[in-house]
Amino acid sequence: MNKTKKRTGKLTKQQYPAGWDEKRIRKLAEHYDNQTEDEQVAEHQAAFAAQGHTVMVVPTELVGEIVSLINKRRSA
Repeated sequence: MNKTKKRTGKLTKQQYPAGWDEKRIRKLAEHYDNQTEDEQVAEHQAAFAAQGHTVMVVPTELVGEIVSLINKRRSA
């Protein structure tokens, strides 16, 4: 049984977070697409060692709320 949605033919404009645009997204994707495994490991290790930041595992359903709290703190 085919459960694909019927296309309406409407095009919607991509919405990006504040300060982001297609050029920035493409540049970020290119950065990660071209990283070596050693560069990836080094980047992760640097994130864990960063002063003033904490890396932690949180339930997925809380991510949106956490991002909202961080954004409120940044804009305060």
